[in-house]
Amino acid sequence: MDSKPSKTPNAREIAAQIRDDIANGTYGPGTRLPGAKGYAKKLGVALMTVQSAYGQLAEEGLVEGRPGSGTYVIDPVQGEPTAQQTAVGIRDIQAELVRVTSRLTDLAERVEKLEEERTSSASSGSE
Repeated sequence: MDSKPSKTPNAREIAAQIRDDIANGTYGPGTRLPGAKGYAKKLGVALMTVQSAYGQLAEEGLVEGRPGSGTYVIDPVQGEPTAQQTAVGIRDIQAELVRVTSRLTDLAERVEKLEEERTSSASSGSE
């Protein structure tokens, strides 16, 4: 049986999965992430896709690359949030963004409906 996912993930999706794994404690501070080459092969994606995902996580301050050693979850300086806390915060912000986007879509549809009603009542009143 093939263990590859049915749809190959993109870098954003890979980063999201690893971010969730960090938030859930699967990868704790100082933990080495899977080697990019092996992970890419496991997922059935190009090496650059995994490297891009790791780059996104590094930009978010969750991981750091160590030349010749791999990519590790950042072990925070005392007083700074852990990678897990940061990942949870990012996940919460993404969920809130989805909620706000949905509400904005609903509001835009309501405004459009009101404008249509206003236009049709104005044109029926001028006849």
